[in-house]
Amino acid sequence: MLEAIFWVHAVTAIGSAVLCVTRRSPVASALWLIVTLFATAVLFLLLDAHFIAALQIMVYSGAIMVLFLFVIMLLNLGDQVATDMKGWTGRIVGLALGAFVAVELWVITRVVPVDQIRLPAGELNRMTVEEGAIAMVAQSLYTTYLLPFLLTAILLLAAIAGSVVLAKRKI
Repeated sequence: MLEAIFWVHAVTAIGSAVLCVTRRSPVASALWLIVTLFATAVLFLLLDAHFIAALQIMVYSGAIMVLFLFVIMLLNLGDQVATDMKGWTGRIVGLALGAFVAVELWVITRVVPVDQIRLPAGELNRMTVEEGAIAMVAQSLYTTYLLPFLLTAILLLAAIAGSVVLAKRKI
């Protein structure tokens, strides 16, 4: 049963991610991204990461997507050209970048085996019982990953300020 739930939501996540990238309308793309985020949250639930799944839904599917839709509506992106890739040059660049990412992912999976990334069996469950899931996430977020966390917050603030400046109309 769990395997069927996994495959349904994995295919849903991949399919909606592809639809998110291929839609011409930014609003439709943002809505497909919400579907992708919900399917990813179900995958987190299957991994017994309930706190991360709840954060996925509340933070990303809720707050961040509302922010994205607000910026899209603020910028009034309704009048766009059919595609941003023009001619064979754009297609060749896109194909080259896609091939580069595929090769990079292949190299990463060969250099760092997945077995070395995972914790030993039972270690994650022991740590969760001793400290609690929220304490584990909070401790790593505010100690090990504090700088990337703050840089992400500053980047989001700059993006919001930039969108407001771009949307400001001259009188």
